Amino acid sequence: MIVFPAIDLKEGQVVRLAEGDMDRATVYGDDPAAQAVLFAEAGAQYLHVVDLDGSFAGGARNREAVEAVLEAFPGHVQLGGGIRDAKAVSGWFELGVSRVVMGTAALKDPQFVKDMASEWPGGIVVAVDARDGMVATEGWAELSDVPVIDLARRFEDAGVASLLFTDIGRDGMLKGCNVQATVDLATQSSLPVIASGGVAGLDDIRMLALNAHLGIEGVITGRALYDGRLDLAAAIAMAERD
Repeated sequence: MIVFPAIDLKEGQVVRLAEGDMDRATVYGDDPAAQAVLFAEAGAQYLHVVDLDGSFAGGARNREAVEAVLEAFPGHVQLGGGIRDAKAVSGWFELGVSRVVMGTAALKDPQFVKDMASEWPGGIVVAVDARDGMVATEGWAELSDVPVIDLARRFEDAGVASLLFTDIGRDGMLKGCNVQATVDLATQSSLPVIASGGVAGLDDIRMLALNAHLGIEGVITGRALYDGRLDLAAAIAMAERD
């Protein structure tokens, strides 16, 4: 199972939000590239980067910071946040992004996402962001009437790499990952699932790793790392061991 340390960007700074609320941001640093290097030194081979401002604006707003991370990090970078047209998708891949995460576009223009998955095999991740089991879009600001599993199943034969499942109510709250909901999605869909939201410590990594055989590809963790509640090297070792 892959552990993705997260770098969330707001106005060029490394931050973590509480439940996706931009007004509840905690700043952890002003040098995203340096943070990426620290994660690499701890053994990370994968990184999850989000342009938070871009999620709300519908287009890149932290491009300089993302480019700095790409230059500094020797592994694979997965990027999300406001990527909603073909030019943006191709532009990021050409700069060295390994995978592009698409959420709002997946709900509002599924054919476009399928086209991108066909053009960039294994490069598109569909974000399934949930609040009370329903899909949220526009940087989690809008709640749809589409159940999580319904959105996931739309992309089963589209060639997407995986689903990124976030329990918004737990994100940045250190409440513990919603392992059961993640497992349910993984077993009800044919696509691998990346867990996100609420990781509080090593126990969350262990529980997810124990269920990796059911289709859990990885886990994203942010606040627990920044607050010192989770050691990245230990998390990676746990994920690889189980």
